[in-house]
Amino acid sequence: MFHTLPCTAPVQSVPKQNCPSKLMTAVLVEDGPDKGAVWHFGEPNREQRALEGGMAWADLSHHEIVAVAGPDRLTWLHSLTTQYLENLAVDQWVDVLILDPQGHIEHQFLLVDDADTSWLVVDAGRSAALIAHLTRMKFMMRVEISDVSRDFAFIRTPGLSDERGGPYRIIPNEEFIPWRKKISEEFIQVGTWALEAERVAKRRPRIDFEMDFKSIPNELGLLNTAVHMNKGCYRGQETVAKIANLGSPPRRLVLLHLDGSVVTIPSVGSAVNKDGVKVGFIGTTARHFELGTIALAVIKRNTPTDASLVIEGIPASQENI
Repeated sequence: MFHTLPCTAPVQSVPKQNCPSKLMTAVLVEDGPDKGAVWHFGEPNREQRALEGGMAWADLSHHEIVAVAGPDRLTWLHSLTTQYLENLAVDQWVDVLILDPQGHIEHQFLLVDDADTSWLVVDAGRSAALIAHLTRMKFMMRVEISDVSRDFAFIRTPGLSDERGGPYRIIPNEEFIPWRKKISEEFIQVGTWALEAERVAKRRPRIDFEMDFKSIPNELGLLNTAVHMNKGCYRGQETVAKIANLGSPPRRLVLLHLDGSVVTIPSVGSAVNKDGVKVGFIGTTARHFELGTIALAVIKRNTPTDASLVIEGIPASQENI
């Protein structure tokens, strides 16, 4: 799943996200949405501690970036998404979803506006579908949509983590090398191991991991974060509002504590079983420097909170979210 790359070559000979500021071995992610990114630099526990202490940064340039410019951009995006964007402050990052008519999650992205352009950051491989959807919904609005992934770098900058996993920054590629050189004098670069372990511990779901074609925001803890509960109509709102009022989504997101004595860890999509019967699936599994082996899973709502669960033969206890 991973391979190593000694970062001793000139910077221009390797992708920028693959080489830290000091000479060390970078282990790279070989598949999935984070393919090509650094997994870790040989000391994942040290990286996690640095991240928790606000002393770390990460190059997330494998993510894709969609730019939306034009005077109508925020009003238009406000009408299409689950988030309140009409009066979004400059440089304020927000989590955003786009739902289908039945309330299922179709797109998930981070958004920030710089007073001229709204920048939408998505997982690798997802910008084309998002651009296609936005283009279909453009009509007569004064907006311009473009994929700028090749021209800009998405960075997790130093600082204590916020509720979205940031602080984040988008910078032009030509500014990345001098920025990295300066920031690395004081802070260390970390890989996706540290970032994903933190995300799991903070119970933040991610598309293609904790979300499937049936996922609705209510069952993933996304109300009042990625979903603003006091805004006008948007596609899928009826489902969100109805289930929020009833308080009974069909599934729920849980944090699992897995038996850490097992060397292997479950893969994305592995079945979560109770008494031999499947009650859900695993999203992300991570090895956390304090919590041990943990995972996010989506399970049936009526599964008892004290039930003993098993994933690929590994016992797990659940922590409701």
